Amino acid sequence: MGLFNRFSSDIGIDLGTANTLVYLSNRGIVLREPSVLTRDPNTQELLGVGSQAEAMIGRTPAEIEVVHPLQDGVITQPKVAQLLLEHVVREALNGRSLLPPRVVISMPMGASSVERRALFDIAGQIGAREAYLIEEPMAAAIGAGLPITTPVGNLVIDIGGGTTEIAVLSYLGVAVSRSIPIGGDLLDRTIMQRVKQDHSLLIGKLMARSIKHQLAAVYPNSVSDQQEMEIRGLDLRSGLPRWFNLRGGEVREYVSASIATIATSIKQVLEKTPPELAADILERGMILTGGGALLKGIDLYLSREVGLVAQVAPDPLDCVALGTGIVLEQFPEMKRVLLSS
Repeated sequence: MGLFNRFSSDIGIDLGTANTLVYLSNRGIVLREPSVLTRDPNTQELLGVGSQAEAMIGRTPAEIEVVHPLQDGVITQPKVAQLLLEHVVREALNGRSLLPPRVVISMPMGASSVERRALFDIAGQIGAREAYLIEEPMAAAIGAGLPITTPVGNLVIDIGGGTTEIAVLSYLGVAVSRSIPIGGDLLDRTIMQRVKQDHSLLIGKLMARSIKHQLAAVYPNSVSDQQEMEIRGLDLRSGLPRWFNLRGGEVREYVSASIATIATSIKQVLEKTPPELAADILERGMILTGGGALLKGIDLYLSREVGLVAQVAPDPLDCVALGTGIVLEQFPEMKRVLLSS
């Protein structure tokens, strides 16, 4: 008897490298939590999940383990991912006593058969009566309101925590796609490495993420380049705490190589796109979703580099989760986009 045996609300799950979102049918997104847990490695006792665990990063004793069940979009620790999903679904359902649900879980483009099997197994372990998978760019396109049920080409760039998914979609199908291991986590690591290299300061992941959110601007801009942020960390030479002001122009240089790779990958996808769909995309442009779509100026940068209009979707962080929910609520019409076990 699984976790869901007393519940009936159909559930859409955006299981992301950085965050996990839960959509309940006819209610919308009801929960979002960081995809992280903390535990005692000796007893395996769970100490924190989601926001509670994230607050512990870099601030816990060495004997407490911080675990990310996904790395670069891949489930590397299925049992931990199951614990995470059990927690977020329990929180989302909030104790309501209904029947087992239908569940739709997002997955990266090109996920291997082993990775897909792991997701189906997790859904089964937590008691779903029916389990389906949906590719992230398809879910993002549906959540962004693109007309993917018609024979019109749509170009979606979903920049998540672990991967960037690039796909040309038409008539409930994927015509051309590519997944690259570039996302918010890589940008965080790059910022940490460059601050260490250029300023001899060791900073944590949460500080790097704050730098990304506040200073990372992709398109050259004199105002954002001159913007400053106080950075605090451990001086590698003295071994003592130190702070300094980091400028936006430096951070733009830090992330430039990764963003340039995204632009190159978009061009490679377009080179393989059938002419009729390419003509549609020339007219319609591309839509940006995921947390990376919030980087300052990324739409302007990609428009310049690729030669197409780029638009950031409304609520880009929520598009994948919204897409899973819309599929559930329009299940007979949308079932063709899903993969079943």
